[in-house]
Amino acid sequence: MAQLISDKKDIDFLLHEILEASLLAEHEEFKEFNKKTMDLILKEARNLALKEIAPVNKECDEKACIFEKGEVLIPEEMKKIWELFREGQWVAMTEKPRWGGQGMPKALGAAATEYLTSANTAMFMYVALTHGAANLIEKFGTDEQKNLYVENMYTGKWTGTMLLTEPEAGSDVGALKTKAVKNPDGTYSITGEKIFISGGDHDMAENIIHPVLARIEGAPEGTKGISLFLVPKIRVNPDKSLDKPNDVVCTGIEHKMGIKGNCTCSLSLGSKGECTGTLLGEENKGMKLMFNMMNEARLFCGLQSVGLAGASYANALDYAKKRVQGADIENMIKGDMSGVPIINHPDVRRMLSLMKANSEGIRSIVYYVYHLTDLAEQSKNQEEKEKLEGLVELLIPIAKGYVTDKAFEVCSHGVQVFGGYGFIEEYPQAQNLRDCRITQIYEGTNGIQAMDLLGRKLGMKKGKPLMDLMGLVMETINKAKEFESLKESCLILENSLNKLGETAMSIGKAAMSKNVKTAFAFAHPFMEAFGDIVNAWMLLKRAVVSSEKIESAKKNKDFYTGQINSANFYISSVIPVTNGKMESIRKMKNHCIEMSDSQF
Repeated sequence: MAQLISDKKDIDFLLHEILEASLLAEHEEFKEFNKKTMDLILKEARNLALKEIAPVNKECDEKACIFEKGEVLIPEEMKKIWELFREGQWVAMTEKPRWGGQGMPKALGAAATEYLTSANTAMFMYVALTHGAANLIEKFGTDEQKNLYVENMYTGKWTGTMLLTEPEAGSDVGALKTKAVKNPDGTYSITGEKIFISGGDHDMAENIIHPVLARIEGAPEGTKGISLFLVPKIRVNPDKSLDKPNDVVCTGIEHKMGIKGNCTCSLSLGSKGECTGTLLGEENKGMKLMFNMMNEARLFCGLQSVGLAGASYANALDYAKKRVQGADIENMIKGDMSGVPIINHPDVRRMLSLMKANSEGIRSIVYYVYHLTDLAEQSKNQEEKEKLEGLVELLIPIAKGYVTDKAFEVCSHGVQVFGGYGFIEEYPQAQNLRDCRITQIYEGTNGIQAMDLLGRKLGMKKGKPLMDLMGLVMETINKAKEFESLKESCLILENSLNKLGETAMSIGKAAMSKNVKTAFAFAHPFMEAFGDIVNAWMLLKRAVVSSEKIESAKKNKDFYTGQINSANFYISSVIPVTNGKMESIRKMKNHCIEMSDSQF
């Protein structure tokens, strides 16, 4: 069975009818991107995904990357796709044309990306990391660094990575051991070991540019003493021609559960004393700069998982409509034992309903954050700009942590719908599940996202972003009350929104008291509850728009009715469970903290 990709009708609905992204064309920067242009771009992305990328997804997974005689060899299919990405200029969709970008709105770029990453997520990781590294240089580099690297990266001639993790410094980045010693010419000699580096070495591009976190000799311990350096695999001359190798050596690759078409490398820097880098930004400000890339990477994690969930749901729905197995339960009572498509079975409908609601809800969350970023960048009103930026900051841990958790849940249901065939690699569901699992781990584990939400984001600007978000949810609820079919859901969600406010206040207070450990033991359940409410809000927004359009719609009536039913299903079935989570959080029993190590 071929890998299907995310649903066109839903992406179009979200982009044009919910976000109304084409209105961004009113701004000078985006004047070219009217609805017609957006649709043409999405058509090209979808065609590329369906015709070229999805068909080789399984082969890239099976062949995987190989480490042979000190070289990393990636599947030939990957190299062919990379050339198609380069030709179509898909590497830097949202970046400025000056450096080889296309200048698209971020929400449009997200939609195109979802098609491409849902077709082959391991492939698109090379794109995402290259884009992120180049964007870092464009924002914080010197003119010389920008001229040397950015265009060749945005156009896909060279690729990029992110070198943070070390054997003894995973999530605790401040424990890193990589050193930088300043040379008389202003460059730095770099020595150290980095692990878990996606796209760290390969034979697909002629050069790889590594942003590297390291500590300058004599700098403070911890994160305060970390600087960021640009370290190319091959040294680059002032005219952009390649010089000699820069003593960046791959010592091995990981054999992983998923994303096998993307190489995950261990790199040795300066083992011969010949690795040279240039400082990016200021000394000891590396973490601040890297977090700029990390936020982009975290949002991409959410988008990546949305693509996998979308593909898994598309596969499951298609299979459920075609697979004949078992009699209809009502017909069985009447003595008719003839088989029916499994979509007729209540439990399969329950799973498909959860998959639909969650995949559409989390897609809405991620696109919404991208759209807020577009609006913030275009806003001329400082107060409005700060409000939008605050909402983005608040929602980043939801768009990464909560969204990837839910996407994995969708992919798990996707395996279950297929039954035994879902567990067999001949079908795409197993790979989607395997590929999705990493999104909950890298770019800051989801436990760290939950800690960020509780420890930093809740109290940010004295809680204003949280209050702004709750106000927006309440606006949608009040609008939804105008429709009879949504009134019951409005009452449920309004009650739960009030509970969320109380729960946020309770856990926030505990996090600043002697019960800090207990509070953080509930950080992930709190992120779950918070995310459930945001998810329900997004589904209700979709239901409101559908309710407004359904009467006059000449087509898509089934689609609009499906949006209303999805919102009601999710809010009536999931949100009462969320209320139970919030009750548990407010009681905040500290049993897991009281357990001694020997009791585990």
